[in-house]
Amino acid sequence: MSQATYIQDMMADPALEISGPQEVASFYANRNVLLTGGAGFLGRLLAEKILRSCPDVKSLLILLRAKKGRSPKERLKLLFEDSMFDRLRKEQPGYSRKVVPIDGDISQVGLGLSEEHRELLRTTHIVIHAAATVRFDESLRVAVNVNVRGTNELLSLAREMRNLKAFVHVSTAYSNCVQDLVEEKFYPPPIDGDKLFNLLDILDDASLEHLVPMLLSKWPNTYAFTKVIAEDSIRRNCHNLPVCVVRPSIVIATAKEPVPGWINNVYGATGIVLGVAVGLLHTLHCDPELVADMIPADYVVNTIIVAAWDVAKTRCINIENAVNVMVPEVEDVPIYNSVSSCQKPITWGQFMKYTSELGLETPSLATVWIRFLKLNKYNWLHKVYMVFCHLLPAIIVDSLARLTGRKPVLWDAYKKIHKFSTVIKYFTLRQWRFNNNSVLRLWDKLSSADQNIFEFNVEGLNWEDYSYSHVRGIRVYLAKDPLDTIPAAAAKYTRIKIAHYTLLTAICGIFLWLIRSLLRVVGLW
Repeated sequence: MSQATYIQDMMADPALEISGPQEVASFYANRNVLLTGGAGFLGRLLAEKILRSCPDVKSLLILLRAKKGRSPKERLKLLFEDSMFDRLRKEQPGYSRKVVPIDGDISQVGLGLSEEHRELLRTTHIVIHAAATVRFDESLRVAVNVNVRGTNELLSLAREMRNLKAFVHVSTAYSNCVQDLVEEKFYPPPIDGDKLFNLLDILDDASLEHLVPMLLSKWPNTYAFTKVIAEDSIRRNCHNLPVCVVRPSIVIATAKEPVPGWINNVYGATGIVLGVAVGLLHTLHCDPELVADMIPADYVVNTIIVAAWDVAKTRCINIENAVNVMVPEVEDVPIYNSVSSCQKPITWGQFMKYTSELGLETPSLATVWIRFLKLNKYNWLHKVYMVFCHLLPAIIVDSLARLTGRKPVLWDAYKKIHKFSTVIKYFTLRQWRFNNNSVLRLWDKLSSADQNIFEFNVEGLNWEDYSYSHVRGIRVYLAKDPLDTIPAAAAKYTRIKIAHYTLLTAICGIFLWLIRSLLRVVGLW
């Protein structure tokens, strides 16, 4: 079963009628929407959902830069050819007429816009700023230019938008990870954004990277560090603008839309599940008793879309009159913590139990060794497992590869896995308390029809059911392994288990023989 076939099978029935007022879709009708980060994970889902569930939207302007020899127009065409847009093509066949590529770069002064495109963007009604570099190990200069300077540039452009109704800034629930309790409010940044810009202007890359540990202070990485500074930029520069902030926690595969289990990246929890699924990841420095705050991507997307409706509704005196805009005070800027732990908490141990058990039902041809994962709270124990379950097998397998004239790959694979494990351990060894009252109030404002169309209340989320589609989605979209190979993959996994236990038996036999020989030498046998 190919990706396209899987999507067709898993799609909800578009014929189902939803009755009642649809205020959110009505708000987007005849409006121009500017989307940044449209080529990213959330950006693709946002584009798909807006075009499908707000069919009367006037235009969707997607800011893209040229990349790898492809123009923004070519990139956008390629992006919409993805099978995840199959449902959109089926339900809204004329969607492409509304999609407009905008040649720009979020990290450049003036967003790298031509005057023609800048004038076009001045007609924007709704801005959804989802562009960001989400790499934890990104260089500070790149992270600042994209996450902070880009936000400032977009805010400056927003002031030129004569008909602006809403500006949604997508942040992260971990922007304030130095706080034990993260409420829906602004927190002080570690450094003022303008001072940080001055540092970037006067220091070369080598000098700047030398200062990174001191600048980050308690923040674990440049991503969280620059995100909190970007939030502070919103706080300081949002006056006269209908702005809100959406903070998702760990974003994982979709729960329902446009298809259950859709994912196109290996960040965070998804990378862990994939590593286990292919039989490479066997130990993780993680406390299994701690809550892992994860949120399905479609819940985040729906929160963002509805947040724009809400901020326009509550911040504009007359939504049809562009000049009559309320001036939000800083404390009035809505912040929505899009999290799951307040209503449906799940621990790392529970999450891995569900995905491991369900994953065994759908083994993959990409699996290279037996599946097992030990979540180790203590670093010394994690290191022991790492040596015996990762490094020694890598040495043995790569040595055999060299002897047979093949390219050794396992050691390099484990170098990447261990780097990934080190980067995420800050989040797998801690837990946070979040407040999501604004999200709950937002949900209560929706009509029943809109609640059906834009679902984001995690109260109805069943983690075991979700894990079923999650592991299947990882198999289909990341391992690129269609579901019709399951019988062959099951047979392969049986052979892997036989080899694994045969090898263990041989190793134990050799170990016992060595002990017996040693005891004989000393006269104790």
